[in-house]
Amino acid sequence: MTRERQRVIVLLDDVRSRHNVGSVFRTADGLGAEAVYLCGITPQPPHRDINKTALGAADSVPWAHYAKAEEAIASLKSAGFVVVAIEQTACSIPLHNIMISDGPCALILGNEIKGLRSDVLNMADHIAEIPQFGIKRSLNVSVAAGIAMWHFIHAHG
Repeated sequence: MTRERQRVIVLLDDVRSRHNVGSVFRTADGLGAEAVYLCGITPQPPHRDINKTALGAADSVPWAHYAKAEEAIASLKSAGFVVVAIEQTACSIPLHNIMISDGPCALILGNEIKGLRSDVLNMADHIAEIPQFGIKRSLNVSVAAGIAMWHFIHAHG
């Protein structure tokens, strides 16, 4: 069964782990995301560690590589995408308070340790955080990407 792809693109900026990249591809395929953009040092397919978690999704989800996330974001904005950075900051708002139902959106997630750079955050239309209630208040980047994808694809649905 093929389903129309949803107008959600996931942009990974300087994500280090190939397993995280593969997991994002797998979730993007499962939820019908339009594409995955890999920026900076984010590993690119084909690679056995990406394939291990992607289970073939890197072949079924369109993807592109950009040397700089800023280039990808500028391209997305010029194509009419609303850009949402997923990051915990002093000015971030809860993910569930952002609804984009009438247009495409791009979700940006960053490095597992450092998060998103301020120049990337400054380009976002919204900065959203996923409310958390545990002691750590931290999610794996691929888990956060999955939650954010589901939220925005569900809103489009």
